[in-house]
Formats: sequence, structure tokens, C-alpha cells
Amino acid sequence: MPNPIKTLNPSLLAATARSSIDRWWESQSPSRQDRYMVLAPLGAVLLFLAAISAAFFYLRAEEISRGQETVIRDVETMRQQIRLRLVEQQEQFIRSARELQEQPDIPAQVDFFRAQALAYAQKYPELQTVLWIDNARHVIAGHMSYSTRAYGQTLEDISALPQTAQTFSEIRQLRQPVYSAPYKSRPESHLATMQLQIPVFEQGEVTGALVVEYAIERMLPFSVSSDVGTRYAITLLDDKDQLLAGAPIPANAQSLLPWINPSSEYMAPVYPVGDTLQVRAQMYRTSLNVVGSGLFWMVCALSALTVWALLANWRHMRRRQQAQRALIAETNFRRAMENSMRIGLRAMDMQGRISYVNPAFCQMTGWDENELVGQTAPFPHWPEQDRELLSARLQDELSGHFSPGGFQVRVKRKNGTLFDARMYVSPLIDPQGAQGGWMTSMTDITEPNRIREQLSASYQRFTTVLEALDASVSVAPLGSTELLFANKLYRQWFGTQTKGHLDMVAQAGMTGAGAHDESLDEVDSFAGLPTDELTSAQSGSAEIYVAELDKWLEIRSRYLSWVDGRLAQMVIASDITARRHAEEQAARQAERAESANRLITMGEMASSVAHELNQPLAAISNYCNGMLSRLRSQQLTEDDLTKALEKTSHQAHRAGQIIQRIRAFVKRSEPNRTLSAVDVIVGEALELAELELRRRNVRLSHYVAARLPRVMADPILIEQVLINLIKNAGEAIDQAGKPSTQRNVELRVVPRQIEGRDVIEFSVRDSGPGLPAEIMSQIFDAFFTTKEEGMGIGLKLCRTIVESHQGRLQADNIYNGPDITGSRFSFWLPVASATDFDDTSEDEVIV
Repeated sequence: MPNPIKTLNPSLLAATARSSIDRWWESQSPSRQDRYMVLAPLGAVLLFLAAISAAFFYLRAEEISRGQETVIRDVETMRQQIRLRLVEQQEQFIRSARELQEQPDIPAQVDFFRAQALAYAQKYPELQTVLWIDNARHVIAGHMSYSTRAYGQTLEDISALPQTAQTFSEIRQLRQPVYSAPYKSRPESHLATMQLQIPVFEQGEVTGALVVEYAIERMLPFSVSSDVGTRYAITLLDDKDQLLAGAPIPANAQSLLPWINPSSEYMAPVYPVGDTLQVRAQMYRTSLNVVGSGLFWMVCALSALTVWALLANWRHMRRRQQAQRALIAETNFRRAMENSMRIGLRAMDMQGRISYVNPAFCQMTGWDENELVGQTAPFPHWPEQDRELLSARLQDELSGHFSPGGFQVRVKRKNGTLFDARMYVSPLIDPQGAQGGWMTSMTDITEPNRIREQLSASYQRFTTVLEALDASVSVAPLGSTELLFANKLYRQWFGTQTKGHLDMVAQAGMTGAGAHDESLDEVDSFAGLPTDELTSAQSGSAEIYVAELDKWLEIRSRYLSWVDGRLAQMVIASDITARRHAEEQAARQAERAESANRLITMGEMASSVAHELNQPLAAISNYCNGMLSRLRSQQLTEDDLTKALEKTSHQAHRAGQIIQRIRAFVKRSEPNRTLSAVDVIVGEALELAELELRRRNVRLSHYVAARLPRVMADPILIEQVLINLIKNAGEAIDQAGKPSTQRNVELRVVPRQIEGRDVIEFSVRDSGPGLPAEIMSQIFDAFFTTKEEGMGIGLKLCRTIVESHQGRLQADNIYNGPDITGSRFSFWLPVASATDFDDTSEDEVIV
């Protein structure tokens, strides 16, 4: 129940505040009071002036810093452009010097150089002279621009310059291109130039040089972009800061306060020339900064005016200070209390007239305070359809009958919309203890009601979905026989008892089924349950057969915390009877397809088998005829007869082995995976595959690594895969018509480690035509074949067999450079694990 809200007497608060302020003020001396009245505002104004000045200088410093950064960035860009242009020209002249020595004779070299010099002069306007001098600095050939010739200067004059001699001496020592320091080729000229000399080699010795004379004034237009040139005054200087090219900004006053608006400039050396050539950029100022200087002086003037106004009005402020402090304190207190409330407050007198509403109440209803204060029932915020009910409730409140827990009503906003609210009523007690009216607090509960309705609707939808599921869902607490939840399908299968839930959990071998009495032993009944959070615990899954329903069920289990805090287990059972029957039928069909494939393989190899059997049968016939002939002529001794009979028995045994091996290969049997020796499987497959390859005149070589670990596999099925792959390789070679030297098939069996597992890899390589790229993605599809009489199930069955043994089969081409020299089919089987050895007895292992 809310506490009664008592009224706050404004006059009492004001009197209390004034008395406190008066006591403090009277304790101060008059001189100190005067100082407080003057110094406090004056200090505030001075601090304001200092803050504005500091901000002004700080912003100006930031502006100057950003301008300087911009200048540096643009100068670096210009320097990079000049460097790239110089390096490009230098590389072209180096290439020309190298190509000059490749000409057959001196006249050809001169013609070649003149053509090159003319092309460079036309391409690069800043080149005013290009000449070729020998070791004695005699001019061999050259080209001079029109402007240079106009001044009466010759190629020999340039060759005789001291700078030319000094630079030529440096390139002979350094044996690489060298730039000279800037200089003026003629004393009367104001244009500065510089040289680039490229050494000319012959048999490793410097025999001359290419001298390139640059007009530095012409370098800027072709190395500086137009947008940069409009923002800066760009100049080229030497190492003594003497102007070589460009026009600097004149040093004159550009601001009312020039010390706060310095020019932004930056200078950096140009490489590969070095420190003797530097580029400098000075930013143009677009205004005299009248606005910035004027604002500074305006702030100073306004501050001085404010100080004068404070000094003129301090007497008036002292008289009003006490009243203002009391009024501000009370106003701030009441405003803070009213504005911080999120609950609407409405006060009524004993006659039911509204005497006060707080801002929260006005904000909730949309009505202003002047529209509500003074109103009597029916109030504007009452809905028309609820006025009778609200009037009766108001009469109960005024008579003192109200519910301590509050009541829910609908409230109308000014725009006509309604919202749900809960109201609490309390008597309004004045400081003398008498009741002066009623105070009502109102809370908007529209959102909680909406959430409650959404939760209810969500629960109904959730229940509807669970009831319509084609899977059984049940929830039961651990250690109890109570059934917390069961959907429609569970009730159809098992009724409303927990027995079906517990039987499924027990049959699936999942923890937590059935009740447990801890008094019977000392074992924890919750042993085996997940130790991590229930939200991250993995669900269990199992497939079981329920005889009562004659169904196969897939059981999934998960632990969850029930609404009352108990640990429960949810079981979802799905009917997979049809899927199990389909899987069994598919397995039977796959087995029949494997057997049929083996028969087809042996049918295709019938001629090879017949040829192989014909040899021992022919040998037996020959031995018998020979013994008869010698017996009739009485030339047969007992030793000869014994040897002939032994050879006849050996050939008959050989023929029987061939027939027995064929019978074992084509005999239909259930898959029987046992621990098998890889070398035995490979040997059996090779003996059958060699019959086919010998008929096709294809050589079969094999390599089987020693001491291979055993695999858990069906030997007959793996033999079938190997025979199919080897037979396909032989057919590919035969169809390609390869010569006898290139009719090879190789089988390699080696241990590998793939995907972090120890495996045995079987690979069959052939020297056939390879696999076309357009069929690489289809060769393992059912009924896809490139043979004229093929059925397209051999490779499909091979992949199925390998994948049923948890292996992988893949195919790729063998390349010799860009040419295909054959193909490779490889598959791998995992090595038998320790559990396979434990689960298999010794008599089941094939050795």
C-alpha cells in the first residue's frame, strides 16, 4: 500500500531558506560582502574572456597545423612527380647510352644519337641541350634547343663549362649517372640550368658521356598539377636558398594581427638531384583575416562592457540576491521533484475537484494543467463508455472506501486514444494532520498488458504447433514418474503415463530415465548429466525399435530447466519406419548391383579368362599325349612318368585356382567387413586383372609398401574396385591406340595421412588419353559412360563401395607441362582402429 503523501508548505520552505541565507550573510563583514558582490561576477567575466581567447588561439593553431600538413602532403606529391619525371628521363638516356654501343660504326652511332636527341627534345621541353662527348670532352654529336641557339651558345661552349668538366670527372669515378649543381650557363642570363651526365661504356671502360642540360624554369609547368599551382607559390631553390625558378609570395602584412596568421610553407630536396635542388611551396592566403581579428577585438570589447555593467549594477544585485536565492532554491526543488516523476499525480479536494496535476499526468493524458485543474466529474480524461463506472468509483473514494491494491481503469487521451492505467488512492494530509483531499497516483500499464497478451498468444501458438507435430514430444523430471508435458502424438502412442517416456530413454541408453533412490547406494543419481549450461549442452540421439508400436523411432533427448526450477528431460521421438525400410531396400539393391557389376566385369573378361584357362588345359593335353606316345613305344621310364604326372597335376591345380578365384569374385554374398591384410587383397585383384591386361598387351606394374597396417573392409568389394579401375585403365590405353612402349598401368599402395587420419592410399595410373575437362564432374554419376557398350554403373559402384568404407575416391589427369599424359584414379581407406582389433577375433582376420 502506498504511503500517504503530505503537502509541502511553500511559505514554510521559503522562510527556512531565507533564514539560512540570512544567517550566513550576516556572519560576513560588510567589506567582504562588497568584495563577493563585485569580484565573483568580475572573475566569471575574466574567466570567460580567458576561455574565449584560449579557444580562439587553439582553433587558430589547429587551422595552421592542418594547413601545414596539407602543404607538406602536397609538396611531397610535387617532389614525387618531379622525381618520377627525372627518373623516367634518366632511364631513357641510360637505355640510349646502352643502345648507342650496339650500332655497327661511328656514323651509325652519330645518326642514332641525333635521332634520339631530337625525339627527347620534342618530348621533354625542359631539355635545352643534349650532346655526346668523348673521353676528352670533345663533342661528337648533339642537339640544342632554339632558345639556346638564339643566345649564341654552341655545343662546344657547354662542353667547355667547368660544371661539365667537374660532373664528367665524377661519373668516371662513380661509373653511374650524376646530376650537377644548378648554375647559370651565361653570367648575363637569369635562367638557371643543371646537367645530367650518363656514362658511355665500351668493353667495361668509360669512353664518354651523354650530357643533358635542363632549363630549371621549365621543369615546374610539366611536373606540377594545375590545382596545386593555384593554391601555392611554388619555387625551386638551391642549397643556399637562392631562387632558381618560380615566384615566391612577397613578405608583406596580410592581417590585422599578422602574428596569429603566419604563412604555411614547406621545403624539401628533390631526388635524385639531391640537396642542390629543393622545391618550396607557400600557401596563398585568400583573405586578410579581417573577420577573425574583428571577432577577437569584439570579444574584448564586449567583455569590457560586461565588466562595466557589472560594476554599475552590483548594488542592485546585492538587494535582490537573498530573494532570488530563496526563490531559485524552492523552484528548483519543486521542479526537480515534479519532472523526475514518471507516475502521474492528481490531487482532489474533499468535493472531488481537481486541485493539482503533475507534468507526468499531463504528459500521459495529453491534457494541459489549466485544462484539468478546477474540473469536476466527469473529468475530460474519462472515456464516455466508462463514465458511469468511474463516477461510482469516485463516490466510493470520496466516502473513504478504496482498495489498497489499486484498481485498473481505462484513460482517454486528448487525441481520443485510450490506454490502460492502474490507480492508487491515498488521503492527502496537511501539516496540521487534517485531511484536505485525496491524492491519486496513476501508472501506464498498457505495455505490460500487451506483453502479457503476447505471451499468452505465444503460448497458445506454441502449444498448437507442438500438438500438430508429427513427432512425439514429452517432458519428465529426473528422478520422478510425473509427466510434465506430452503432445497429441505421444498420447496416441503411449497414453498419459510416463512409462513410454522412460522406456524410450532406457532403450536409447540416455542418462536420466527412471526414478532413483539415493539411499540404496552412495552413487550420485545425477552422474553423467551435462556439466555445462543447459543452453549449451548437446542433445543425444539414437534409433530404437518399439515392438508395441511396430515402429522404428529416432530418439532425441535434451536436458532443460522446467518452469518450477526442476531439472527435466525432453524426449522427441520421430517415426522413421519408412526411412529404415527404404534404407534396407537400398542396401539390398546396392548389393545386387555390386554382384551384377562383378558378373559384368567377368563377362567382359571372359575372353581373357578363356585364354588363361586354355594354357594349362593345353599343357595337360600335351603331357597326356606325350606320355601315351612314349608308353606305346615302350620308351617311358618311371622317372619320366612321375615328372610328367607332376607337371600335369601342377597345370590342373593352376586351372582350378583360376576357376576358384573367379567363383569367389562373382559369388554373391553379404558384405562382410573384417580385419584384412592389404597385400592379400591387392594380390588377389592383380591375378584377375592381369588376365585382361595381358589380352590387351598392356604391362601392369605395382608397388605395395612393406608392413602396411590392416584395414576394416570387405576384401571382395575392395578387389572389385581395384579390378574395375585397372580394367578401365587398360581399356582406355587400348582405345587410344598407344604404341607398345606406352601401354603401361601402375598400381601403388602406400600409407598416407589425410585430414589428420592414418589411411592406405590405392592409386591406379595409366598412360591413356586422360579425362576431358567437360566430363570430370560426371564420371561418377550413375549411367554416365564414354564406352559404346558401357552401362555407366562401374565407377558409381566403386565410389559407393569406397564411401561405405569411410573412404574417398577421386580422379584427375597426369600432366607433363601443358600436355595430358594419362589419368589417375585413387582412393583411400582408413586404417583399422584399436576398437576394431578389440571387436574382431583372430579367426576373423584375413591374412
